[in-house]
Amino acid sequence: MGGFLVGTLVMLAIRRQSEPSSAPDAPPEDTLSPGVASLLAVLPSSAVVLDREDRVLRASSAARAYGLVRGDNLISAELLALARKVRRDGEIREGEIETSGRKFGQESTSFAVRVAPLGSNGQVLVLAEDQTDRLRVEAVRRDFVANVSHELKTPVGALSLLAETIQDAADDPEAVTRFAGRMQHEAARLTYLIQDLITLSRIQGAEEIPTPEPVPVDEAVHEAIDRCSTKAASKDITLVAGGTGGLNIWGDDELLVTALRNLIDNAVAYSPEHTRVVVSARPAGDSVEISVSDQGIGIPENAQERIFERFFRVDAARSRSTGGTGLGLAIVKHVAVAHGGEVSVWSKEGSGSTFTLRLPAFGGVAVATPRTTSTPLEAAT
Repeated sequence: MGGFLVGTLVMLAIRRQSEPSSAPDAPPEDTLSPGVASLLAVLPSSAVVLDREDRVLRASSAARAYGLVRGDNLISAELLALARKVRRDGEIREGEIETSGRKFGQESTSFAVRVAPLGSNGQVLVLAEDQTDRLRVEAVRRDFVANVSHELKTPVGALSLLAETIQDAADDPEAVTRFAGRMQHEAARLTYLIQDLITLSRIQGAEEIPTPEPVPVDEAVHEAIDRCSTKAASKDITLVAGGTGGLNIWGDDELLVTALRNLIDNAVAYSPEHTRVVVSARPAGDSVEISVSDQGIGIPENAQERIFERFFRVDAARSRSTGGTGLGLAIVKHVAVAHGGEVSVWSKEGSGSTFTLRLPAFGGVAVATPRTTSTPLEAAT
């Protein structure tokens, strides 16, 4: 609302300048003094000045870009109604409106508005500040709290129930072993959720890694695959590592493993049973590209630009059924940015998806180094 603070100060200045003047060179009623026009030009909010007949005397470029003004007409009936009330009683009014006018592809725009009289000649000043992004962020936060509450409640409730069951089955070793395994699974799920929240909080400021070091890509890939192997095995999905071995990036090993784990988890969650997920690395000039490809359901084209947003879900119901929090791909994006790299996606509905991390190579050039072990790069669950 910083624009409104400026707008309030400008309103006071405009009202002083627009008081009736007895000077012979005072501007006519249907024009603006040069001082008022200059003040309107610097306003960060959309600004419109109406005459006593509700015609537009002056409109900022922002007001026209948002579709609030066309020609010499103010389009919004709500704003016109506010302007007439202000003209009638001289009181400043505030409110919120939503318009269907588009700016940069937006289908609708929400505005916080303030309307004030300009002196005694019937002119009215309208200020409108776009609050669409703020409202969207608030909605995202509400969704986040709801999603995290749900995800936390599920494993915590399961752990409590399993603990009671184990207590009742203390004389049945086989049942205790089975339920203990379930408890480990739920505990791991809870741990990963908390870890994702901590990781996102740590890196979402888009700050570079404070103490980068060389990170062996092979080791990070195998560690990520190992962390996802149980989930993949439950769906008979084979995890395969391939591509060029011996590559190193410049960054943080735990962050890289976290990003890869999220990509692999995502691939497994949205892939049918008995398929493959392939993780491969290759040199790309001064960078290393690490791709995770699946044979899953794919992503609709109209959703591909938003999938890296925090808490965005292509299919909310399916995401909850797979245990997703909507944080994984946002974490991947922030990890890429923190490394000075980027992440991209290719996907086609029904044909699977490929996510590619492009990260700076250690030493400024992607060169494969000799392997330190004889372990084959390909691994399957």
